Amino acid sequence: MSDAGASVGAVPGTGTARDATDAIGPTDDVTASVPATSSAATMAPDATDGRYLRAARRLPVDTTPVWFMRQAGRSLPEYRAVREHATLVEITRDAALCAEVTLQPVRRLGVDAAILFADITTPFAGMGVAFDIVEGRGPVLEQPVRTAADVAALRAFEPDRDVPALLDAIRLVRAESPVPLIGFAGAPFTLACYLVEGGPAREFIRTRTLMHAEPATWAALMDVLTDTTARYLAAQVAAGAQAVQVFDSWVGGLSPLDYARNVAPWMARLFDRLAGLGVPTCHFGTGTAGILRQQAQAGGDIVGLDHRISLSDGWALVGDRAVQGNLDPVLLLGPFEAVAEAATWILDQAAGRPGHVFNLGHGVLPPTDPDHLRRLVDLVHERGASGAGASGAGAPR
Repeated sequence: MSDAGASVGAVPGTGTARDATDAIGPTDDVTASVPATSSAATMAPDATDGRYLRAARRLPVDTTPVWFMRQAGRSLPEYRAVREHATLVEITRDAALCAEVTLQPVRRLGVDAAILFADITTPFAGMGVAFDIVEGRGPVLEQPVRTAADVAALRAFEPDRDVPALLDAIRLVRAESPVPLIGFAGAPFTLACYLVEGGPAREFIRTRTLMHAEPATWAALMDVLTDTTARYLAAQVAAGAQAVQVFDSWVGGLSPLDYARNVAPWMARLFDRLAGLGVPTCHFGTGTAGILRQQAQAGGDIVGLDHRISLSDGWALVGDRAVQGNLDPVLLLGPFEAVAEAATWILDQAAGRPGHVFNLGHGVLPPTDPDHLRRLVDLVHERGASGAGASGAGAPR
């Protein structure tokens, strides 16, 4: 899963990507090798604050902010036009093209935030992990990571060396975007699922078995992935990202006990490190109604809610946090009347409380009509103006 696009694959020991984006990797210091200054001095003037950033901090806004996971991608005709002459990998390796794709939904849809066009598996190339993108299936690793030796062989990598185009794309977006830019990364557990399973899976049986049968190996793998994710997001913020979202796409398959023992300690460590970056953080997963309280305790200024729980119930579980969500993305494939009804229901549950960011319960589906997305943005802005913590704050978009 990703918000936007490509996956990565490198020849082990060489760092040469075959069908993939570059990546950065773990060291002991989350800020090591990250430039001390970013391109913030050249940012677009209205992007320094706005509805999204204010809502993330639970401050009053003029109306409910809205953006969509996977808002940049196959649902937009201008993105499909780009794909006629560039692969996913080529887009993410070309800073100007990556920035253009990132900005396309901002221009077309009027959303209140941009999210960097990249893939959840981006760090793998810098770790020396080789895999191919199989049509209709997704990333398939040549050699899964299942033993202590496999974990030890994972390579450390540096942001400036391994993802220069991605960091340059962030700087370009900041120079042009009228709205804040969100950086993102996969959570350690979800990245571990890809590495251990060797590709997409439904029940993640190998992953869940490893955490119980080889607890030391599991801990070592989670250590590496936590460091990798922390460094990856630190580099994005140094380049200009104004918020970050951590995607734990597959964690909803765990029991509360497994989450508490085998995931939560590393998520808490990750969010402790991200807190030093000085930007809002969002903690998102799918199918997580049973562990929402634990996720909130692990960290994140915002907790993402999927569509399998009501906004009011989810907010009650996460407590003193902002929330993001949570329209079922499938509704956007049907009549807009159903979209409007569900969106209004969600906004009514938010009830004007500061701290609600409207989004989908997961990513935009490829067949989605972009006109439905634009109408949804307008609806949220119109109806949110009567609530959403509005107090005449008049924050810029």
